[in-house]
Amino acid sequence: MTKVCIVGAGAIGSVIGGRLAHAGHAKVSALARGETLASLRKHGWRLKLGDKIVSAPVMAHPSAGELGPQDVVFIAVKGLALASVASSLSPLLTENTIVVPAMNGIPWWFCERIDELQGERLRSVDPDGSIASAIPTDHVLGCVVHGSAQQIEPGLVEETMWQQVIIGEPFGGSSARAERLLTLLTDAGCAAVSSTDVRSEIWYKLWGNMTMNPVSALTGATIDKILEDPLVREFCSAAMREAAEVGARVGCPIEQTPEDRHAVTVKLGAFKTSMLQDVEAGRQLELDAIVTAVHEIARRLGMATPNIDALLGMTGLFGRMRGLYPRGGN
Repeated sequence: MTKVCIVGAGAIGSVIGGRLAHAGHAKVSALARGETLASLRKHGWRLKLGDKIVSAPVMAHPSAGELGPQDVVFIAVKGLALASVASSLSPLLTENTIVVPAMNGIPWWFCERIDELQGERLRSVDPDGSIASAIPTDHVLGCVVHGSAQQIEPGLVEETMWQQVIIGEPFGGSSARAERLLTLLTDAGCAAVSSTDVRSEIWYKLWGNMTMNPVSALTGATIDKILEDPLVREFCSAAMREAAEVGARVGCPIEQTPEDRHAVTVKLGAFKTSMLQDVEAGRQLELDAIVTAVHEIARRLGMATPNIDALLGMTGLFGRMRGLYPRGGN
């Protein structure tokens, strides 16, 4: 049976881990701490799916050394926690272990094999290179999660909207290991699909999140209110046009217009982004992987992005004034 470890049993990690464990095709463990660890040990995975709560067993520990080698490791922590988490993962990894970062924004490996960026690491995401050192890219499968969930209480998560999980080889193409993981996720009801260009899938998701997340954090507005305001909507569109130009330079073209994307996003209604939820809960902002990384890539390419720069500056200052953004920018 496939051994799967979930690193970060928050909202997204719990949906993936809980569904895999409930399906019974994997032996699922979790690396967790505090109240979440205590809840997992007492109750196992608990998912609220519609009107019912589904539970499944889990082996939960605070230390990777207690869990031992794994076949698949899903990383579902906040971006600011990744460096410290990555340094502790070595007991989970063997030569063939697959690492799947199910996280928001641009991953640490994104610039590798992009000639225009000379393969240099993103300092906004991996400032000292410790993440790349702890998790070699040959272990990684790229991942994009289109969906949302919320933690009702430690260890109890509600799946609020789930569309699909996209997985693929970081630098393109197909592979047997990606297909095996696809089958495992699909059998667990995770609506997974594979991609031969997962880097472009990552950029496409970022293209929408890069504006909606920080603007909602700044304003306290749900997505419907953001898109109802013509001035704010056009500001978001302008930043998205800049990001589309940057994406085209790094081999991740966007075929849609901002208005195309807004037409899809507005259907979510009065939806709270993850960054707005973080502000309301007093959690640190995942700004660097979502906005700072785009700003950094644009600077390396010599491209002007005044709207993205303004968004980064305002959201960074907002976070610093509230103690929610300790890094303080790139």
